[in-house]
Amino acid sequence: MEKRVPFFSAIVFFLLLLLAASANVNGDQRSTYVVHMSSSLRPSTSPTQFHWYSCTLRSLPRNIRRPLGRIIYTYDRVATGFAASLSAAQAAALRRLPHVLAVIPDRPRFLHTTHTPSFLRLSPTSGLWPQSSFASSVVVAVLDTGIFHYSRSFNDPDLSPPPSTFHSSCDFLNSSSASGPCSNKLVGAKFFYRGYEAALGRPMDESRESKSPLDTMGHGTHTASTAAGAVVSGASFLGYAEGEARGIATGARIAAYKICWTAGCFDTDILAAMDAAVADGANVISLSVGANGHPPAYFRDSIAIGAFGAARNGVIVSCSAGNSGPGPYTSVNIAPWIITVGASTVDRHFPANVVLGDGSLYNGVSLYAGSDNVTAADLPLIYGGDGGSRFCVSGLLNSSIVSGKIVLCDRGGNARVEKGSAVKLAGGVGMILANTKENGDELIADPHLIPATTVGASAGDKIRAYISSASTPTATIVFQGTIIGDDPPAPKVAAFSSRGPNYRTLEILKPDVIAPGVNILAAWTGASSPTDLDIDPRRVDFNIISGTSMACPHVSGIAALLRGAYPDWSPAAIKSAIMTTAYNLDDAGETIKDLYTGEPSTPFVRGSGHVDPNKALDPGLIYDAGVEDYLTFLCANNYTSAQISVFTRDATGLNCSSKTSVKPGDLNYPSFSVVFSNSSDVVTHKRTVKNVGGSSCGDSNCKVYEAEISSPPAVNVTVRPTKLEFDSVNQSLSYEITFASITGTDSSSSHQFGWISWSDGVHQVRSPMAFSWRRQGHVSSM
Repeated sequence: MEKRVPFFSAIVFFLLLLLAASANVNGDQRSTYVVHMSSSLRPSTSPTQFHWYSCTLRSLPRNIRRPLGRIIYTYDRVATGFAASLSAAQAAALRRLPHVLAVIPDRPRFLHTTHTPSFLRLSPTSGLWPQSSFASSVVVAVLDTGIFHYSRSFNDPDLSPPPSTFHSSCDFLNSSSASGPCSNKLVGAKFFYRGYEAALGRPMDESRESKSPLDTMGHGTHTASTAAGAVVSGASFLGYAEGEARGIATGARIAAYKICWTAGCFDTDILAAMDAAVADGANVISLSVGANGHPPAYFRDSIAIGAFGAARNGVIVSCSAGNSGPGPYTSVNIAPWIITVGASTVDRHFPANVVLGDGSLYNGVSLYAGSDNVTAADLPLIYGGDGGSRFCVSGLLNSSIVSGKIVLCDRGGNARVEKGSAVKLAGGVGMILANTKENGDELIADPHLIPATTVGASAGDKIRAYISSASTPTATIVFQGTIIGDDPPAPKVAAFSSRGPNYRTLEILKPDVIAPGVNILAAWTGASSPTDLDIDPRRVDFNIISGTSMACPHVSGIAALLRGAYPDWSPAAIKSAIMTTAYNLDDAGETIKDLYTGEPSTPFVRGSGHVDPNKALDPGLIYDAGVEDYLTFLCANNYTSAQISVFTRDATGLNCSSKTSVKPGDLNYPSFSVVFSNSSDVVTHKRTVKNVGGSSCGDSNCKVYEAEISSPPAVNVTVRPTKLEFDSVNQSLSYEITFASITGTDSSSSHQFGWISWSDGVHQVRSPMAFSWRRQGHVSSM
């Protein structure tokens, strides 16, 4: 039986006819559109979605139906609808149909990487990437837990042969050829274990770890692919952060040096690996390893010593600052010839928010990807402390209390993901992991084994208060997948990121810079779970983890790109370019915040600021330094000749008697950390800068840089001269900068900060300034 056409459909049909009649001559030009449909309005006469979509197209007025739109895709999971090639008139007609929700023109979305290259504004068509030829002539030595050479991140068949200056071996087990699994991308793989076995007092257990360069932990694979991984399409972690993965220096070659084992990374192995990397011909050493606790004196620090030798040979050394924040004096790898990197957030988030029974909502993050659903309805909520263990330690939770409930667990005491497993074993159905005061409102996303999310310390306090006050507390966790945007603003400095002041030399500001280190996607090993827990059976190609370990290889990759662009620049020059072009405002235009306090960060937290690779390509001026400058610096630290001899490699050491007036702050460093001995002290430093900003200098038009100073209330800062006039490229000029503590100003309660910038109208060569006052032999607290 023929069905009557409803009255509203007749009106729609009439309007479509009018629209078609008014179509212009360009109405037949076809484009691709996504047509979103209302599934509730699908007629019962359509046996399939595709039939419904086809009928919708065939229902268009005859005069615009031809040629009929071609369905390209159908959607039934993330959306209901289809994509089709349509004329403008057809698209307009579809928009008028009651069961069509939206008709959206297709538009190009540029390939995403692990997202940090995009966040760093690296482009394949302009800036540092093409200007450095993607660092194809550069080798990055990654000293870490080895490398999972099966990963697609280490296979690029389009790469040319590696530079002839690099010579290494590929020491994997059961290699079928001289090069083994190595390639034009992975150009070397070695392992260093003797120090480890010596510390064990026995051979390592090869049933638990591989005595080869193979990465069975994942950390080294992650850092190597971050620094210089090849382009990999279709990368994601359990569906999160989908897109194209690539390292910062995509074309650079990777040499893996395995130095870390189950019990740690031993100095003897580290130094041997650094030695081998330099001998092999590496250009950059990336080392996401450091001391626990305070850093040792430079002359006792194998990393500092090895890095000094690397710098002597023109090799750049990039190191992580450590994950011991938010306390002061926690940065390690603080020698001035090392680039020391702290960790920051990016504008990609994995929200999983908590909605309580009273309607209040608290922001959280999670990488949970299971099928269990805790978002359908409110579930009973308890505090772990009321169920036997506030830290949700396995075996301590009371199943009669926890069963069927979401549990609020405090951070600390055991692994974050392990807490969820403990909740599950006790019969719980979900977890809210709450930061404690030490972590502030920093949100680290974890791949939980049960539906779970992490909230900040302030949210945790409010949720506990709700649990204790409500008669029947309930909660819902709402998982939202991957979100990219400027809410909340980025970057922010991670609470865990280690900070200054410099424990060994107050006059050298550390860390040097910050870089992406929170929730970073990169390659992973197939030999370990994403959580590195025995209770986790999952295996993934890519993992999302956080740490200054993740920030370090970002800067290693940038250094490799700069080495490719400027093969004759010294390690100090490359470091200077990275530091003086760093930025200090987030994408909301405010000073980069500290996730620990929620307040604006200081140079003791963010160093010179957040790295900006493209600006580093053209820094304008550089602060250069070499071996002799660093030896003078060691003298200024009152080291003896015998202590300095580990750097000079000469038993006579160095005669420092001629350098008695030199102070540590006199090193030609791109930042300033000034220590006053009293409230009326005056400190003067000399700096030398080299013009690398191009030649725009003629007989009457020279390159002139003018100083701009921002000084804090308690310090008067003056510079002489106030203008630097360069006659040629690579010319060096010096200036003196004087810092005078102002008598009568309250400077005892905290450090104070400022900056100096040299500008020629194009370049901003910026250096942060930090000021401290000694009180009875100590420096005032942060």
